[in-house]
Amino acid sequence: MMKKKITTLFILFAMTLGSCKLDPIADPNNPSVASVTANASRNQLQSLVTGLETRSREYLFNAATAFGTFGREIWYFNSADSRNIQFWLGQGGRKPDANFYGVFTAYAAPYQTIKQANVLISAVNNTQAVSDIEKQSYIGFALTIQGYQYLIPANSQYKSGIRIAVSDELNPGNFVSYENALKAIRNVLDSGYKALAQAGNTLPFRLTAGYSNFSTPAGLAKVNRALAARTAIYQQDWQGALDALSSSFFDLNGNLNAGPAHIYGAPPDGFNPLYYLPDGSFSGVPVVHPSLVADALPGDKRVTEKFFLRKQPLINTVGAVPLSSQYQDKRWAQNTSPIPYIRNEELILIYAEAKAQLNQPEDAIAAINRIRSAAGLTPYNGTKDTPALITEILFQRRYSLWFEPAGHRWIDLRRYNRLNEIPVAQDQGSVFTQLERPADEVNWDIYKENR
Repeated sequence: MMKKKITTLFILFAMTLGSCKLDPIADPNNPSVASVTANASRNQLQSLVTGLETRSREYLFNAATAFGTFGREIWYFNSADSRNIQFWLGQGGRKPDANFYGVFTAYAAPYQTIKQANVLISAVNNTQAVSDIEKQSYIGFALTIQGYQYLIPANSQYKSGIRIAVSDELNPGNFVSYENALKAIRNVLDSGYKALAQAGNTLPFRLTAGYSNFSTPAGLAKVNRALAARTAIYQQDWQGALDALSSSFFDLNGNLNAGPAHIYGAPPDGFNPLYYLPDGSFSGVPVVHPSLVADALPGDKRVTEKFFLRKQPLINTVGAVPLSSQYQDKRWAQNTSPIPYIRNEELILIYAEAKAQLNQPEDAIAAINRIRSAAGLTPYNGTKDTPALITEILFQRRYSLWFEPAGHRWIDLRRYNRLNEIPVAQDQGSVFTQLERPADEVNWDIYKENR
């Protein structure tokens, strides 16, 4: 039942506190949350911040590979278990059902991160070790991470809805609709932004190099607004997206790769989960969907920059339909390369989309041409009507945001009712609109009704 599942997640969270320098407690082998939420020291708060940043990346591999497969950005060849390719592609009528084969981490990990953020906020609110102004930095960072993490299950569950009220893991709130979830996420991000605006000029805690250009309250506020802009386009709040961009790190002429990133390293830290040795032979490798190469415009530098041409194709031999790809991911120089989770390139495309939807085509085309120029393409020469511009923007998003953690292609085509554009002829699969509500969640609701 979900009670057991949530308790398990809570225990996993408690284990992360083992690296904290805890005050004396009754059972040192089982540190309690109370030991860091009452009169926490600065060192304990730092441990919670570090743990939160580390935990915030745990969704990435499952979310990226599953959502990337749904949108046919990749095929995920796991020769050790054919269910990944068969269930995720919907071959033979299969689907990632309520038992959540292969995708549960993309649901559970964000909620574990949300829980840890709540613990950090509780610890900050119940200590005298930091000033009131410093507290706003911790709270603003925690709420910014929470807002991002809520988006992951919200976009995978879609009309199935998600829980927002989860501060009491043994008595979570009801499921809310996708629309209400997005409203709640915007509120979480807005609260985080307000806290960061009241946080002074310096952070009282350390973040990794993934935030090296955002390591002040003002810097984190820019990350917060970037995430708010992403959320706004999911809501079709075009002016809201532009307003958020104006306070983010959006820069039409700036570095396309600017943005915060998940950091990886050698053990005991984890390696970059999307790195694979070029031309290696693997079990469980994401390969570039052949349609990306076939549909690319001549001279598009993103193809050669992101896709590695192998000497021999990788072949899926255990699925229902034989599949092969000549290309693998080329974006990561080594197994410790950081993975950005939102970049200026996406913000420029958000700007273009919002401007197109607000019937400001010249601004939209200027942003489109910034992306096309960077990719080595000639300027846009299509019509200036909104439908044509949106088609162009979605095409550019397909290559600029390929196989990024948020799973853009699947979500983009769904929000424009274009899921029928996802190519399924080669894999003989189907396209999902959303994932089913996890069986453990359903069982938990039944348990609540009958207890």
